[in-house]
Amino acid sequence: LSAGHLLFSLLGHQDVVRDLSFAPNGSLILVSASRDKTLRVWDLSKDGCLLFLPLMTHVSPGHQVQVLSGHVQWVYCCSISPDCSMLCSVAGEKSALLWSMKSYTLIRKLEGHQSSVVSCDFSPDSALLVTASYDACVIMWDPYTGEQLRTLRHVPLHSPVDYSSEVHTSSLRSVCFSPEGLYLATVADDRLLRIWALELRSPVAFAPMTNGLCCIYFPHGGFIATGTRDGHVQFWTAPRVLSSLKHLCRKALRTFLTTYQVRALPIPKKLKEFLTYRTF
Repeated sequence: LSAGHLLFSLLGHQDVVRDLSFAPNGSLILVSASRDKTLRVWDLSKDGCLLFLPLMTHVSPGHQVQVLSGHVQWVYCCSISPDCSMLCSVAGEKSALLWSMKSYTLIRKLEGHQSSVVSCDFSPDSALLVTASYDACVIMWDPYTGEQLRTLRHVPLHSPVDYSSEVHTSSLRSVCFSPEGLYLATVADDRLLRIWALELRSPVAFAPMTNGLCCIYFPHGGFIATGTRDGHVQFWTAPRVLSSLKHLCRKALRTFLTTYQVRALPIPKKLKEFLTYRTF
């Protein structure tokens, strides 16, 4: 980036590449999602060579590719969990696929949406996964058990922000977690950016925007960037929050404990429910 020089091109996809996700641990493992209905795992630490794994296709001499196949529609989005143990991918299908980042095998299908799932994101402690769909719903999952913990429904907004009678419940385009894991941001076709508090069922803030396509939080919080179909990137202030000691402890523990490991701890049931986000 400092010199602006192209290092290498990663060749192999047979159609448009829709999304990219780096492993957060700095390993330079990259996952790409494409309209060719596959995901590919690349190891950029090996001078651009693809990670050598059991399933491979020779693209050119010296380049080997791991292809993750399982989707039957275009793959829209992929997200690697912060602990680098899981990968979620969503396509023009009603289910999301959860993969192991260790064996690169399918862990499970997450089924619950009524239309195409188009966006996904993990919480900062990897304990939660959210998926957004054209059915106007965000589903919050426990990725370890596959359980649905909560559904956030986008309903028509009747407030001073709503200037148009044409606003209606419509397709979601993007969802993302805030850095501390207490808020979600969503972008939908009803021309609104919404901010949701994790433990509430209704948004806590709105912003009017048109042609929204994607959103992401600033890594240190306080700001959200959104991208639009007409070529604009917009920046918004987001609620700043001081995490409670309870949440900080939960976040620290869930960074290295799975849901099953928490359930096995010799602690009160209510504490287990809090640590596994069952206290909404």
